[in-house]
Amino acid sequence: MLRFIGRRLLQAMFVLLIISVISFMIQDKLGDPVQQMVGQSVPQQDRLALQQDLGLNDPLLVQYGRFLGRALQGDLGTSYYYKEATLDIILSRLPATLELSFSALVLVILLATPLGVVAAIHPKSLLSRAILIFSTLGLSVPIFIVAVFLMYFFAIEWRLLPSFGRGETTWVMGLWQSGLFNKDGLLHLLLPSFSLAFVLTPMFIRLIRAEMIDALQSEYIRYAWSKGISASRIYFVHALKNTMLPVITVAGIQVGTLVAYTILTESIFQWPGMGLLFMEAVTRVDVPLISAYLMVVGVIFVVTNTVVDLVYSLVNPRVRLPGYGS
Repeated sequence: MLRFIGRRLLQAMFVLLIISVISFMIQDKLGDPVQQMVGQSVPQQDRLALQQDLGLNDPLLVQYGRFLGRALQGDLGTSYYYKEATLDIILSRLPATLELSFSALVLVILLATPLGVVAAIHPKSLLSRAILIFSTLGLSVPIFIVAVFLMYFFAIEWRLLPSFGRGETTWVMGLWQSGLFNKDGLLHLLLPSFSLAFVLTPMFIRLIRAEMIDALQSEYIRYAWSKGISASRIYFVHALKNTMLPVITVAGIQVGTLVAYTILTESIFQWPGMGLLFMEAVTRVDVPLISAYLMVVGVIFVVTNTVVDLVYSLVNPRVRLPGYGS
């Protein structure tokens, strides 16, 4: 286990190094941050002085070395716009994105699992065909169209749900604010989480259906039928359990993707998470904040993939991690 964790840490360092290099390579293409920080009436001399104070006149390699040295000490720079530590700003927005991603993933699991199982048990039924049509539609429609559609009907036409914002939040153990524990926060969460879930659910339905059909044709399932085990236990315990490895793989990847790429959903619903923060940082040419965002997202992906590998061994003891066990 220690060898596996050590190997993962080395991989994480390598991945983060590449991400940091890429983020600094594109910073010259994002525009002039000084122009975004000061007004048009500021004299050119003051602009040049500010540029010098920020270290923007230094060679790119020098700037990168300075950033890397600070990053190793936990300092990812100071935001040009907020005048605060970038890591503190991102961590303040992270709970909102995690809350949205978690809610969407729960909806995906609750919807995709029974629909995928039903479609596998009765592959030629009318219900199964309807489920496949829905999954095809979900894979074909972009997420921003789904979000706008839901907002138009549920928020504007029918006035059932709020159209933007996070709503009322409460402190959880004094550590972070969450909208999961009050009615207003949950109502604000419904539209953006359903938008994300609608896009992801079809993929999981098809994956569960395909793996379930394959499992139902295996020898151990036939043996279970011959022993007189109930159908519900065969379907939802024996067969479904053995479809979980590929599902866990995709789910682990999607968790990182949800955290990193909720940009459109958060922008449409003005959800105050990391995605909206990133869009604002790009608009304001806040290079330190953009670089720090990429670094944090890289950490999330590495941690998620490591957790998925560890869950493998719990779901299926036959799976051996590299460098773990005999």
